[in-house]
Amino acid sequence: MIRFLTSSRLFVIVILVGIGFVSGAATAEPKPRACTLILDASSGKSIHREGICAERFSPASTFKVPLAVMGFDAGILKGTHDPAWTWHEGIDAPKRDRKTVDPMAWERDSVLWYSREVARRLGLEKFTSYVTALDYGNKDVSGDPGKDNGLTHAWLASSLVISPDEQAQFIHRLLSYALPVAKEAHAKTRKIIPGFDAPGGWRVYGKTGSIWLRNSKGQFDRTQPIGWFVGWAEKRGQRVVFARLEVGKDDSSQGPRGPAVRAVFLKELPRLMRQQ
Repeated sequence: MIRFLTSSRLFVIVILVGIGFVSGAATAEPKPRACTLILDASSGKSIHREGICAERFSPASTFKVPLAVMGFDAGILKGTHDPAWTWHEGIDAPKRDRKTVDPMAWERDSVLWYSREVARRLGLEKFTSYVTALDYGNKDVSGDPGKDNGLTHAWLASSLVISPDEQAQFIHRLLSYALPVAKEAHAKTRKIIPGFDAPGGWRVYGKTGSIWLRNSKGQFDRTQPIGWFVGWAEKRGQRVVFARLEVGKDDSSQGPRGPAVRAVFLKELPRLMRQQ
């Protein structure tokens, strides 16, 4: 039997249901987001593009690639193993990075203090000029608000942000000798990018990046990691450029997000190429 409610009782129920919906929306957790982008290295045309590829996020350690371009062009970096700088007391670094580091080890082991030393030797004026000339992301190297730390922090969940689309275009220009730097700076940078084997005979060269989004107080939100893997892949004369990004996929037990993103991309690359 259907019972009809009075208008006053119905009004109260509608209000309570409405409050429930609003409350649910306000407390919903952000959903993980991702982008997988693959370009033909010769033409720059898209082979595979899926997800939030136009949204900008902190580059984190993927910034070591353009920083290497700057370092080689300016003459601060000279070769795969030159210069070799030794960690010393007074340099803030985790134990694993307290060692002698050269350009090859810098990219392979993702050593932050070496990045900062390259940036310091460039100086703020030249550093800013390079980022602008390279047209890297939003080109904002001001750093954290009010801290005057852009030279050493801009790429670490701070002012400098870049999209997967822009990351891939940067790598495409690096491979095409199309950056506004000396030709040898392109070639020397490519030599120090870490290489990995992928299924199906692919050889993949790329740099990971790991950081977190910041909360409303400006603190790292460790439930919202950012993971990058950016570079190029080769197989029997075929070459492609790629950018893979994951945001907000919390899996703290797996460590920094970048290497996990890399592992997934290496595994999926043959399938993604078959879909073209």
